[in-house]
Amino acid sequence: MPEGPETELAQLTELTVVCSVDGTAAAGVAAALRARHTRTAVLVTHDLRALGEGVVRRRVVEDDGEHDAVLELAHACVSCTLREDLLPLLVRLARDPDVAHVVLLLDPGVEVEATCEALHGLVPEGLDRPVTDLFAMRAVVAVLDAATWLDDAGSDDALVERGLALTADDERTVAQIVVGQAEFADVLVVGGQCAGAWERVRLDAVLARLAPRARQVTVADGPGARRDTEIAAMLDGLVNDLPGDARRGVPDDAHVSLLRGQPPLAREAGVSLLHVGHRRPFHPERLHAAFDVLLHGTIRVRGRVWVASQPERVLWLESAGGALQIGVAGTWFAADPTAWEDADDERRAAASLSWHERWGDREQQLVALVHDADPAGIVEALDAALLTDEELALGEDAWRRLPDPFEHRHTDPCPDLDTGVESRRGEGWG
Repeated sequence: MPEGPETELAQLTELTVVCSVDGTAAAGVAAALRARHTRTAVLVTHDLRALGEGVVRRRVVEDDGEHDAVLELAHACVSCTLREDLLPLLVRLARDPDVAHVVLLLDPGVEVEATCEALHGLVPEGLDRPVTDLFAMRAVVAVLDAATWLDDAGSDDALVERGLALTADDERTVAQIVVGQAEFADVLVVGGQCAGAWERVRLDAVLARLAPRARQVTVADGPGARRDTEIAAMLDGLVNDLPGDARRGVPDDAHVSLLRGQPPLAREAGVSLLHVGHRRPFHPERLHAAFDVLLHGTIRVRGRVWVASQPERVLWLESAGGALQIGVAGTWFAADPTAWEDADDERRAAASLSWHERWGDREQQLVALVHDADPAGIVEALDAALLTDEELALGEDAWRRLPDPFEHRHTDPCPDLDTGVESRRGEGWG
């Protein structure tokens, strides 16, 4: 049989990533996945609870037993763990002909998308390509607790309050972790039980809109070896039947469709997914004031933002529960024609189809997953943050002089707003 892309892929070592804020539950699923494979499978995990002291504990589980090591890092950061230990270890395992499958179990405080982004983007020493080129990514598996997930996803509780913070100054929230895990996963393992049938309907409604491409395994029983083995068998079946648009650990570009996977837009059990689009810029200060509305009663707000004071920049807004951040996601084609050459075909096609005679590709594109707020109030707040006709007529020179709270990387709640825990996008892999 002639060799081609499919033959080459079949020869690669398989990789499955498992994540959860519940380390015990995730460890059970990861161990069952490793034991499921008849050919040699290896489980790799790093315990980062002592990261602030510059110490990381690594465990590798192979057929011949468990191998533990204590790593002392020069810098107490996740990036060092990745570069100095995980990447070289994955390269070694991928090159071992006796290893057919690697299960990577993430520490509960690590962000799964940031991890996968680093695995796809970083080139280990001695290699001329990212480590993921050596693997066939099977799936990202997220383990959720039905009893607590929805409350966690809408909260502003800090990781440090749950003992999950990676360092003493880690200000990330639980919502940032649990929402990111569910949204990025190919398969969701939902364990435990909701307080009642209504709560379960609401949980399912949120997950259907947050992760429309993900397959789901529901397990109501408590943890146990038999249960985990059954989960592994079900997971294998789901992973083998994942749709063609499954993520498989590949991060989305900021310019792709915000409604990929065709999530339901109809309201269900008080849960709504709002899609907001406008062809005029936001007033920076009024948009900042609208954050108070966006951070209450929502699970996720995300999308591309056009702020009048920065007419060249595409800003990316992303919230989880009570934490929000804004960063730069490139430039608009209308402001920087050279960006067209660097963009992929999908972004160029989308821009061409929606090109505005005056504004080009500049627009607002936001989605908000609402579970405990009035959707009309969110739409009203965002509408009120847009430039008025009078402000629009002043032109870009005047817009650039507007006071701008987004001049630098921005996180919310701000220190000067009495809205809870100040948050930032904290350390992930990378």
